[in-house]
Amino acid sequence: MNSIREDALYIADEAIKAVLPENAVVSALQSKKFEGNVVLVAIGKAAWRMAAAAKEVLGDRISRGVVITKYQHSLGKIKGLEVYEAGHPVPDENTLKATEIALELVKNLSEKDTVLFLVSGGGSALFESLREGVTLDDLADITQKLLNSGANIVEINTVRKHLSKVKGGGFARLVQPAKVFSLVLSDVLGDRLDSIASGPAYPDSSTSEEAINIVKKYGLNIPERIKRVLMLETPKTIDNVETKIIGSVGKVCEVAVKKAEELGYKATILTTTLDCEAKEAGAFLAAIAREISDFNSTFKRPCAIVLGGETVVHVKGSGKGGRNQELALSAAKGIKGLKGVAILSVGTDGTDGPTNAAGGIVDGTTVVRLKEKGLDIDSFLDNNDAYHALQAIGDLIVTGPTGTNVNDLILMLVR
Repeated sequence: MNSIREDALYIADEAIKAVLPENAVVSALQSKKFEGNVVLVAIGKAAWRMAAAAKEVLGDRISRGVVITKYQHSLGKIKGLEVYEAGHPVPDENTLKATEIALELVKNLSEKDTVLFLVSGGGSALFESLREGVTLDDLADITQKLLNSGANIVEINTVRKHLSKVKGGGFARLVQPAKVFSLVLSDVLGDRLDSIASGPAYPDSSTSEEAINIVKKYGLNIPERIKRVLMLETPKTIDNVETKIIGSVGKVCEVAVKKAEELGYKATILTTTLDCEAKEAGAFLAAIAREISDFNSTFKRPCAIVLGGETVVHVKGSGKGGRNQELALSAAKGIKGLKGVAILSVGTDGTDGPTNAAGGIVDGTTVVRLKEKGLDIDSFLDNNDAYHALQAIGDLIVTGPTGTNVNDLILMLVR
């Protein structure tokens, strides 16, 4: 029999494999007919894999194309396509350069032509052309402030859309009169198409007033000239786009349940829209684990509790980590001493915050093992330093880039 930790890692690995984009892209394109030229633009952490799959299906029907992905997320050259890597989660000069190249490729298209737009999480940082009066330093500063404030992804994207020429439906407008066929790998809770990658090819439901209110809500100190740009509205209607969602966190959770049941666990999806502080989510899961361990729960052992979503971290310390690592370390505190319990939290893209880890896995011995090394869990949590705590005892999960990105998977096993 595998250990409970081995079971958790196996379930997570199989669930993530199920949303690798290749099969979904191939399936979506096999029966699709294109009339004129096809120009490919792929953006996001999964852009390379999505583009490679599209090229495999369509071959020379793709006349030209650009792939823009995160550093170290490219797997090499793709014949007939230009591949660029750029900054994430904060855009950089390569973001702007690669985006301008993409915009040049889609200029002067006819109404018979189609832009095959492949979108995955991370596109907000990787695809950007700024409105007049906004600099890259401005955008980087505002993005970092929003990330540190605890703002959720929808709020962050609302602000970024109003500073951009391509976000919030702007890209679709720029390629008119050509059509856009968009395949989307969702990393946004509820699969909101106007928020995924900040919706470059979808009508924007957010308003300038909302963008200004988010800045006020989190007390961001930004220049008046930026506030004036935020007041510019985004497109509310677009008629040249067809969109299909080809993967989401719901699919990951469904496969996790299936794999857990194959291993003999009674599996339940608790939510696919987890959206709260990472520490609070960890403490909540630990509380459920204690109830189950005391035989005082509707969940009966052996059981698997599956959650999908995306927590946030309000950064107060100077440590290193990410939301999944912080969730796991917080949970470890609450399950100290419990036997037969494992809690895993992982980013499906293989990266968690500004680290090389995908997340963490903890059990009832995690706190004890830290203490044996003279390490205090509370000091690490207070300093937002989950990475070094988990690294010290072998509880980090390091997968490398997975090639997909559909939020986070959180899994608790009790047996």
